[in-house]
Amino acid sequence: MKLYDSAIAPNPRRVRIYLAEKGINVPIEQVDIAKGVNRQPAFLAKNPFGGVPVLELDDGTCIAESIAICRYFEETNPKPPLFGEGAKERALVEMWQRRMELGLLSLVAGCFQHTSEFFKGRIKQVPDWGALCKENALARMQWLDGELASRKFIAGDKYTVADITALVAIDFGRASQIRVAPEQKNLVRWHQEVSSRPSAKA
Repeated sequence: MKLYDSAIAPNPRRVRIYLAEKGINVPIEQVDIAKGVNRQPAFLAKNPFGGVPVLELDDGTCIAESIAICRYFEETNPKPPLFGEGAKERALVEMWQRRMELGLLSLVAGCFQHTSEFFKGRIKQVPDWGALCKENALARMQWLDGELASRKFIAGDKYTVADITALVAIDFGRASQIRVAPEQKNLVRWHQEVSSRPSAKA
């Protein structure tokens, strides 16, 4: 088993944090995405989309997409549960995980992709779209601050994969000057708490 990783990309960090929370050690191979190693035939054979992370199992099966990889380990190492327990809790965690992924991380990533020098020449950038993504991400963080007034973590009173996705989104936002505002007290409190967990350093 091997995890193809990139220390500079946000999605692999989600898996690293998840594995750290579980106490799972997996051999890691760094993929140099700055040099386009992930776009070369050998890597595209593992993931035709060219993205990281990718988990390669002992039988040669390759699993791409961060949450799919996390779900594999949730099944093989169920404790502590990071996707919830029981039908109701699992559904709520899934709901919040998707909200953080589609409604926050994707906006932060969209801003970076369409405004950063890193992606110049790699994709067709639309700076106006990047600016709109930033505006919407900041609005979503303001909304999330209000949501966190009534609970400790993103999906409730337990730390879950939804917190991992939100943490990675907010931290990655710094590259595009998308930051938590000091007056967003609930979001500040949450961010400080999840950032203090040892797994956040993964």
